Amino acid sequence: MPPASSRPPSAFARVLFSALLAAVLVAVAVAVWGSREPSIPIPDGVPPPPGTALPAIDVEGPGRTAALLRDWAAPQADALGIPVIALEAYGHSAAVLAGSDPGCGLAWTTLAGIGSVESRHGRHAGASLGPDGTATPEIRGVPLDGGPGLAEIRDTDGGRLDGDPVLDRAMGPMQFIPETWVRWGVDANGDGVADPDNIDDAALSAGRYLCDRGGDLTTAEGWTRALMAYNLSGEYLTLVRDRASAYGVGVRP
Repeated sequence: MPPASSRPPSAFARVLFSALLAAVLVAVAVAVWGSREPSIPIPDGVPPPPGTALPAIDVEGPGRTAALLRDWAAPQADALGIPVIALEAYGHSAAVLAGSDPGCGLAWTTLAGIGSVESRHGRHAGASLGPDGTATPEIRGVPLDGGPGLAEIRDTDGGRLDGDPVLDRAMGPMQFIPETWVRWGVDANGDGVADPDNIDDAALSAGRYLCDRGGDLTTAEGWTRALMAYNLSGEYLTLVRDRASAYGVGVRP
C-alpha cells in the first residue's frame, strides 16, 4: 500500500473538489458580470423620475436667474455628466414653468434628456457653453433636405437664424428649427434677446413647447404626446426617456 500522501483521490473527494470548483467559478462569474450592471436600477417607464428637488428661487429677478441654482447644480453636475451651466438652465426652466404653467408638471430631467440627445448639453462638435449659457461655435444641424431620416423643410427664415437661405437647419443646444423658434423662442437669461444658441433660452422655449403639446406631463399619455411632438420617433422617445431616467436617479447615462 502506498503512503497516504500518494494515494489516488477517492470518488467522493473528486466529486467534492468539482463541486467546490464549480461554486468558485460561479462566484467569479457573478462578480464579473454583476459589476457591469448599474449600481442603481434605471426605471424604464414614463414619465421619467423628476430628479433632485429644486430649491425655491426668484425667477423674476434681474439678469440670469438660472445662476441662483448654482448650489443645487454644482454638487451633482459631475456625477450626471452635465455642465453646471446646462444643469442650471434645465432646472431654471422647470422652475419657471412650475409657476407659469403648474398643470404641466415638466421635470428638469426631461429637458436634460433632450439636451443630451440633441447636443450633448451644448457640446456638440466641440462647442462649449459660456458663462451666459451661449454655445460657441453655433450648433447647426444638417440641411433638412428630405434625405434618409430627415424631413424636407424649405427655408422659412431667409437664412436669418440658421444661416441657410435654401433649407432649414436645426439650431442650438435644443435643436429648434427656425419656424418653431419664431413661435416659441423666449429670453430666459435676462439679456433681452431670444437666442436659440443660448441654453437658458432654448431650454425654457423647449419646456413651453412640451407643455403646450403634452398638457399634463406627469402622466404617461401627456409625456409621450409631448415627446412625439418634439420629434416624431419612437426611437428618439426611448433614448430621451432612458437618459432622463438615469438623471432622475442620479447617475450618468
